[in-house]
Amino acid sequence: MTTSTISLKTFLAAAKDALAAPRAQRSLPLTFVVGNESADLDSLCSAVVLAYIRSHIAPRRLHIPLSNLPREDLAMRIELGPVLAKADLDDSDLITLSELPQDLDPKDTEWVLVDHNVLTGDLRRYESRVISCIDHHVDEGVISMQAAPRVIETCGSCMSLVVDTYADAWRSLAHGNESPVTTNSISKDLNQLAQVALAPILIDTINMTASAKIRPKDSRAAKLLETELMHSAGFDQTAYFDDITAAKEDLSQLSLRDILRKDYKEWEHGGIKLGISCAVQDFDFFLGKASSTSAEGGEDVMLQALRAWAQEQKLDVVSIMTTSNPGGQFQRHLLVWGVTGAGKKAVKKFREDTTEKLKLEPWNGGNLDEPESRHAWRQLALDSSRKQVAPLLRDAMKWASANL
Repeated sequence: MTTSTISLKTFLAAAKDALAAPRAQRSLPLTFVVGNESADLDSLCSAVVLAYIRSHIAPRRLHIPLSNLPREDLAMRIELGPVLAKADLDDSDLITLSELPQDLDPKDTEWVLVDHNVLTGDLRRYESRVISCIDHHVDEGVISMQAAPRVIETCGSCMSLVVDTYADAWRSLAHGNESPVTTNSISKDLNQLAQVALAPILIDTINMTASAKIRPKDSRAAKLLETELMHSAGFDQTAYFDDITAAKEDLSQLSLRDILRKDYKEWEHGGIKLGISCAVQDFDFFLGKASSTSAEGGEDVMLQALRAWAQEQKLDVVSIMTTSNPGGQFQRHLLVWGVTGAGKKAVKKFREDTTEKLKLEPWNGGNLDEPESRHAWRQLALDSSRKQVAPLLRDAMKWASANL
């Protein structure tokens, strides 16, 4: 299909129609583009933009962008609101796991991974059908070297890798003469695409100010998008960033359980399972939220909610990572809790190996700690996000599984 002539809304509608068609009428294989299971802004937007771009490239094949979460969980992605509005979209335009056909046979599919390099959960059954990957996390060595493209490298935002990898296709969309549509209509569609693409880059690089995170491809991608946004009269990048940030940080309407599952990833090794929840509010917020829902006391309620979440997900190690800006000072908090015997061994090893590396200091006098099993820290190594901390926890899990 020629995506240079249609809006994102029309493109997503075409993808929905292709997915909803009876099996006998589908154009096989169905090609999906999917982000990771935390379904954060980078994953959700990267899947949409990459699917749109790849659908434009010859040989033209419709790529279906898949949001890696159930339909009902989209409501928790409040930060999507300002981004979708820029493209005249809303949640209902996106395709989620809830829309995957029950009769979908792996051999009738192809998968493009973005913002992760290993399929997880129910999607693991399609692992052998992965044909391409663009990611900025640690390479877990699962994606074939024959995948095309296979881009797995450090970058502030995965979207930057998407934009940079397909920079020529982007320029073709902007300047190609493939149809007799008016320049104005092409510009409007491209402006919408560019603003959706720019959102996660701004969020992941703190409006292009986080020098420790920004890589050359972040800068190149932002410049390319901003060049195309020149057609958008009155576009205010800082106001856009502020709107998305305000929505992202508003967790006031979510329960503790919803906050834990909003930005969540899990891994398993040697029979030990790890889950990490990320939140854009600190432990003081968690305790305040817990206190407002029960008279038992914030610490007890928070820990009860965390234990219940660990039990629900069948975790051996449960972790919370937070980012916040109290008084304009950027901070990270980290909690790790070994809730089983194997999990406790992994947490002990993690503490021994990484306290100095991550510059960990007991949070609030250690009042959330439990000897040998649970630790809450202020993490002074501010450049280490989940992308860096998760591999360290997985290394501790590998050691623990080998020493059970």
